[in-house]
Amino acid sequence: MKRHKGYIFTNRRHSQKAIMSTILGVISTASMLVVIYLSFLLKGQAPASYGLTGLLALVMSFVGLVLGIKTVLERERFKLFPILGIVFNLAAIAIVAFIFYLGVYA
Repeated sequence: MKRHKGYIFTNRRHSQKAIMSTILGVISTASMLVVIYLSFLLKGQAPASYGLTGLLALVMSFVGLVLGIKTVLERERFKLFPILGIVFNLAAIAIVAFIFYLGVYA
């Protein structure tokens, strides 16, 4: 009988909170990049709705970061989605911090 290699049987599963953290991170990072691009096209004369979008993206990234950190500490869960969620959410927070830095010192 031929033996199949590469199968690992485990009870571990992906957490729904971790998947939500990743989705929130992708959405917030993408919306920040789109807002920056659209503001660049308007030569800095962006409407207030762009700022509101950035603020909403910041709130979503903080929520996603908390979900990712909570999930990465759980036992018997896969760690792919929590780590991706943390990375994407930290990227969105870093983008906002960089924009604030440019606003203060530019």
